[in-house]
Amino acid sequence: MSQQNSSVCSEKTYITLYNSHAETLRNFIYYKCGDSYEAEDIVQESFIKLWKNCSKVPFEKARSFLYTVANNLFLNIVAHQKVVLRYAREKPDDTDRESPQFVLEEKEYMEKLQTAIANLSEAQRTAFLLHRIDGKKYAEIAEILGISVKAVEKRIHKALVSLRKEIEGF
Repeated sequence: MSQQNSSVCSEKTYITLYNSHAETLRNFIYYKCGDSYEAEDIVQESFIKLWKNCSKVPFEKARSFLYTVANNLFLNIVAHQKVVLRYAREKPDDTDRESPQFVLEEKEYMEKLQTAIANLSEAQRTAFLLHRIDGKKYAEIAEILGISVKAVEKRIHKALVSLRKEIEGF
């Protein structure tokens, strides 16, 4: 009995099919997905489906069946990944779940801080923001403002004292 007429359900025929098509099928899927492990999984799943449907698949159509099943499995994986990505984009960020009370207190604190900074003298506010926001060193601030380093130290110290007084009870 030739291989053309033999049943795919025969273990010998099935092994022959596996040995002759598994590597090329794996390469075909690997070229599509770029992941060798995923390609191996798809090939194994394809051969399992061939075995389960061996009575329905004639030997002549076995190769076509394997490639069709493998391609469909790959497309199902891609479709699933698209759903996962779409869900991840639509899903609200769960990592920033603060209590409403915390959010309100934070907002009030920021308003109080901004008011306190606005109440500083222009000289204190400029030196303070250059140091704390822009990260400038005292010497750089002195150079920018055209004053001595001691004057910068004094302005920032007075700004901190003033801010502590205004925000103290908060």
